[in-house]
Amino acid sequence: MLITTSFDPDDILSRKAAAAAAHFGPDARFAPRGRMTLAQLRERYGDEDILLFAKGRVEFHRGAQPPLFFHPSMSLIRVKRLRSGEEDPLVRLAGIRPGDRIIDCTAGLGSDAIVFAYAAGEQGSITALESAAVPCYLLQQGLAAYESDVPGLEAAMRRIEVLCCDHLSYLQALEAGSADVIYFDPMFRKPIRESSSIRAIRGLADDRALSEQAIAAARRAARRAVILKEHRDSGEFARLGFAEIHRSSSKIAYGVIRC
Repeated sequence: MLITTSFDPDDILSRKAAAAAAHFGPDARFAPRGRMTLAQLRERYGDEDILLFAKGRVEFHRGAQPPLFFHPSMSLIRVKRLRSGEEDPLVRLAGIRPGDRIIDCTAGLGSDAIVFAYAAGEQGSITALESAAVPCYLLQQGLAAYESDVPGLEAAMRRIEVLCCDHLSYLQALEAGSADVIYFDPMFRKPIRESSSIRAIRGLADDRALSEQAIAAARRAARRAVILKEHRDSGEFARLGFAEIHRSSSKIAYGVIRC
């Protein structure tokens, strides 16, 4: 993977890019941008993947796919709705309360984790797990730097602890009853093709099906609920023991196991 910057970077941006190259280790290298296009960088260095540091955000580019970068996405709208007194379906199903400890086992770019952090408040504890290196890095950088004029949104982002790790190993190491809610939003077994955000991350994120061992570990560690988000027609709910199903939209549903 190449690490580079936008045109005419300042010293801060250049240092961030160099630090990212060190973070990713021998599989990454810093490539000074000069006046080269991304296509020219790929041709010169023979690497398809590029992590680009621009003012205000970090982007991952792979071929003709849309760039992947952190943005609060729908969490921005959902937090605004919560602030206006509206109900969030996921927050309601999970029974999120101020001060809850919540573990998002497949965080991706953190949209649901942000809503959890806002709903759980200043005393809440949100851990976002992401096993794929690039999405995890984008999430860490984005949560730390994103600026918003929505009251409480930035503070919620900063409260999220992001860990780059496998969720099964993490859950198995937890003590019984050590979290209130444990949440899974894996890559759907039946993809929703029209989602541009999912197209951008597919191929980078861990696309393995959830294991029965992971659900068993989550049930042991959760005090109140284990939640699974999937395609409404997915067979994963039945396979993994989710008998309580709530449809959220025409294509998405949530499975709930009460603990």
